[in-house]
Amino acid sequence: MNLYNYNGPVLEFDKVVANHWSASTRAQSEKKARCNLAYQFKMETGRVARSKITIPGKLIIVEGDE
Repeated sequence: MNLYNYNGPVLEFDKVVANHWSASTRAQSEKKARCNLAYQFKMETGRVARSKITIPGKLIIVEGDE
């Protein structure tokens, strides 16, 4: 599994709700990492599960298989 870091904006329903947010997660793929990060953001900010959170910026692999 790779360790992914994210540092950038977060969108909710295509509107910027955070200009600068940092987090990291372990995942098998970049797609899964984005899902994990969106979930982390929802939990940290008290949003409901059905909120559409998008992580638009670049993910950086810190360590992993690749």
